[in-house]
Formats: sequence, C-alpha cells, structure tokens
Amino acid sequence: MTRLIDMAVGAAVAAILLAPCAKAAEPGWMQYGGDERGQRYSQARQITPENVTRLAVAWRFSTGDLATKGKAIRRASFENTPILAAGRLIVCSPFDEVSALDPANGKALWRFDPKLNIDIIYPNDYICRGVAYGGGRIYLNTADRRLIALDVATGKPIDGFGQGGTVVIPPGEQREGRAKRFGRIHTTSAPVVSHGVVIVGSSIDDNQKVDELRGTVHAYDAITGAPRWSFDPLKDQNPPFRGGAANVWAPMSVDETRGLVFLPVSSTSPDFWGGMRGGAGRYANSVVALKIETGEVAWSFQTTHHDVWDYDLPAQPTLGVVTYRGATHAAVLQPTKQGLLFTLDRDSGVPLIPVVERKVPQGAAPGEVLSPTQPFPIAPAPLAPSTIRPDEAYGITFWDRRDCRKRIEGARHEGLYTPPSTQGTILYPFTGGGTNWGGLAFDEKHDIVYVNTSSAMHLVTLIRQKDFSATREKFFDKEVSPNEGAPFGMMRDTLISPLGMPCNPPPWGELHAIDMHQGRILWSVPLGTTEDLMPFSEYLLGKTGTPNLGGPIVTASGLVFIGAAMDDYLRAFDAKSGKELWRGRLPAGGQATPMTYMWKGRQYVVIAAGGHSKLDTKRGDQVLAFALKP
Repeated sequence: MTRLIDMAVGAAVAAILLAPCAKAAEPGWMQYGGDERGQRYSQARQITPENVTRLAVAWRFSTGDLATKGKAIRRASFENTPILAAGRLIVCSPFDEVSALDPANGKALWRFDPKLNIDIIYPNDYICRGVAYGGGRIYLNTADRRLIALDVATGKPIDGFGQGGTVVIPPGEQREGRAKRFGRIHTTSAPVVSHGVVIVGSSIDDNQKVDELRGTVHAYDAITGAPRWSFDPLKDQNPPFRGGAANVWAPMSVDETRGLVFLPVSSTSPDFWGGMRGGAGRYANSVVALKIETGEVAWSFQTTHHDVWDYDLPAQPTLGVVTYRGATHAAVLQPTKQGLLFTLDRDSGVPLIPVVERKVPQGAAPGEVLSPTQPFPIAPAPLAPSTIRPDEAYGITFWDRRDCRKRIEGARHEGLYTPPSTQGTILYPFTGGGTNWGGLAFDEKHDIVYVNTSSAMHLVTLIRQKDFSATREKFFDKEVSPNEGAPFGMMRDTLISPLGMPCNPPPWGELHAIDMHQGRILWSVPLGTTEDLMPFSEYLLGKTGTPNLGGPIVTASGLVFIGAAMDDYLRAFDAKSGKELWRGRLPAGGQATPMTYMWKGRQYVVIAAGGHSKLDTKRGDQVLAFALKP
C-alpha cells in the first residue's frame, strides 16, 4: 500500500513538473527562440514605430567576467538570449554561469557557477546561447559536457536529477594536445525540454580528423536525468565509410502537439574533402524530425548533398503556419549558410515551396566523388550573392582593388558549390553566412519572415599531406588544419583587402523581409556600419552593412529589433518598410539575439553586449534592458 501511495505521489509530482508551462499574463519570452517553435515573435505592443525613439536604457547587469576571467575573455562570445521564466529573467554568461534577475530592475536574485576550467581551449570558444525551462527547472548545458538541472526559484541544483543535479553527457570532456588543453567537443546552444525528456546536442571542431567524434544527440528523463534515447545521424553507414561529426550545434525546436523535435544537423568530417565518406551523407546537413519520446526518425530533408563546403545547418528550424499560393500548411522554415530558405511540410518534410535539383560544378580533388546536383528552393530568391568576377573586386583605393582582383583571378570559382581544390577555391557565401545561428523571426499572422545575412568570401585551399607541415609553418597566422587520416589538409582564409575590408562588393550584411504568400522578398536593407571598425569610415563608404552574428526579433506592434552587426548598436526597424527607426548604443559588441517582454505594464527589450571572439568586436560583460522613458 505504501509503495502504491509513493508511486501515486511521484506521478503527481512528475505531472506538475512536466505539465506545459502556463501562458504568462503579459507577453514573455519563455524559451530561447521566444517559444518552443523558435518564432522570435512577441505580442508586446507598447513600443511602436511611433514612439520607439523614446527608448532609453532602463537597467544594466554585469556578469563580472571582465574582472574575473582574465585573458580567457578573449576566447568568449556573449551570444546569450535571456529567457523570462517563473518571474525571473535568466541570463547565461559565456562561461555557463547562470544568473536570475529581477525583470523590473536587473538586480541579481541568485547565481550559479558550474566552475568551468577556463584554461581549456574549445574549438568555438566559450559560448552559452541560452538555457531551457520546464516545470520549475532551468536546464543548462556546460562547455565541459554536463547537463545541470537548477531550481528556478533558488538556483540550487536539483538533488534528484542525476548525481546532485548533474548528468555527464557522453563522451564527456574530451581533451587532447598540449597537456590536454584542447577540447574536441563541447556544447553551445540551449537544450530543449518536452514530453518528459531533455534533449542536448554538441559542437565539434572542424577540419581536424577523418575519424572525428560522432555528433550523437542525447535525451534524458527530465525528472531523474536517466538516459532515455540517443540518435547518431551517421548510424548504420556501410563500410568503408569513415567520418564523424554530423552534430547538432545550433538550437533545436519542438512541436508539442505532434511530439516532434526538429534537429538542424551539421556536416560530416572532414569538412572540405569527403573521399572516405561516400554518398549523400544520410542525415548530415539535414532537418531531421524525431519523435520526442523515443528518438525515432519521423522524417528528414537534406539541404546539401555530400557537403564539402562546410554548409551545415547553422540555425534553429522555425515552426509556423505558412500560406503559400493559397494553400495553408504547418511548416518548418530552415535558413542556410548559402542564403537559401527551405519551407517544409511539418508532418512529412516534403517541400511546401518546391525544391529543384540543379547541376553544380564538378571536377573535385583526387579521391572525391561529388553529388552532381544540389537542392534549390524556387522561392524566395537567394538572400546572399554567390558569384563574383575579378572585375567586381572591391576596394577604396586602386591598390586595394588590384590586390583583391589578383586573389580572385588566382582562385577557382564557378559559382555556388565549386569544389575545394589545391589551387584554392572561393566559397561565396563564406562559411559564416548567409544566415548563421541567429536564425529568423516569423510573424505568423502576416506570413512574413525577417532574417539577416552576411556576405563575404572564403578561400579554401587543399594541402597535400606531404606539404602540410611547411604550409602550417609558413601561414602560422591563418587557419591551417590537418584533416588527419585524409590525403589533404586545408587552409581557410577570408578574402579581405590590405585595408581589412571584404574583397566582394557591399552590402556585407543585410536584413530582409520575405512575404511567404508568394516567397517574395519585400525589402532588403544594409545592416550595420563600419563606424566601430574604422572611425568615420561610414562617411566615406556609405551604407555597407557588416558581417553579423545574432538574429532578429519581431513584435506585434510592427518593429524588428536586431543587434548582430560589427558596430556596437541595437537597432529597431519598421517591419513594413525596413526603415531604421532607432539605434541604441551598446558598451560592447551586440552579437546576440535580443528578446522582449512585458513586466508589470512596461515593455523591455534586452540584449547581451559582450562582443565576439570570431568577429573580434569589443569585449564586455553587460546585459542591457531598454524601455520607453517614463
């Protein structure tokens, strides 16, 4: 009898903890992407196009990283989007330190420090894009592969979850190199929690090995932390297949009703030569829908076949209802690094906006077998350019342009999907654009997508292994990676002029609005200025935009908020016209996606301003909230 009572009590507790979160009385932001669907849309209407110029800083919060992390701050990127959960604003620093703030004034209510070893060097540096919330618990991924459950009220680890609130995620903290200082795998994006499970991905280094770690996705019981299932995107590959990765480093999304989790799966190792991993790549470079409770594949759709361009899926699949040419469907919207936007049926993965297979350049490096075609959606048009001629080289002086022209002339480039080569191949867009981890915002009521893109070029050169050591010594200041086990190493270099500007014409960063009724681009505007890269240069160069990291949000009042650019601003754009209406100065780089919420009748717009290690923007450790002046 006692056992039955205990079981009944346990079931009741589990039901309370795992019940869908009640809707807030005022518009909030309960998950990384605004909600579990990743729409980055808010019903908040207090801040409007008419009054947005009255925005001012309402409060600031400092994580303390500038004072406590020393030189490690140079290897950190403050990409966090806070969430509003149980009356607390939850912030995650790049070093996985979680703080709960008073939403009205930014004062700290509690803080949890997982005590990372910051001497370890991870491939994508220190990043915490976000945390997940469910049933009174905050779920945190750490860089060293721990999943920690915290009490949202106190910040204390949950005793009944794993060991003292912590589960170690396989393969655990994998290190190698000098005194094991280099981490091979870590986590950067928030987990997701639904249907009684917590699901976690991973981030794995590029271009290091053929036999890289596998990008297995793991699911754990949300109450106990016990393993529930795992999914390896490369499982069941037939010998002699060799390759690893195909991990899920970008955010995931959830359809609660259908019981599906949507994975943006990355590419297979090594990135730029795939002679030992023949075939299309199974679930690599794919949107994969899994059944949340079992990990069983419901469907998948591949956006790049046999990827040798590092064109993995970098952004959260966004879920929404789309009406395209009069037909309304539950959809998955997936932007890509190529500047393409795929629109898929949520139940089947079949494209709602048709996708055609087009012939792409061939003539690969020895041992490589390319796919003869690649998938292209018929709409919208590509959001980033992909072809360039030598006479289009950009520069503000004759010498600048000449240098860029020579580099373009000396490289192989026949448009998108030109294969990497020993000659050196231009990848355009580069592997940091068009769209990256910031993803898109979707106004479902009006069927409009808002998304930012970056435009620059990479020069990727394959290096025969007999020449690798000499090449790495000669180009010690560039990315030169071994691809151990492959006949080629590689060098990846951004094509920039002697004055430090991209060799391709501007705009180098844009914000777009797309009407999904027809897949038509409504407007595209430059995003960002060179103001903080070269003082007063914006007056000489004009509206160039900049490469950017971080995404947009959209509100019901008709505003699009975005940071992301390489100048230190948060901006507000008119959702209808794309006109910039306001910009707020930040103390450091705003390479993070903002969020917004209502609290006691006042709307706040919040962004992390801490800079970014890859873009080398100004470092900081502050979270800022903007609100209308009283």
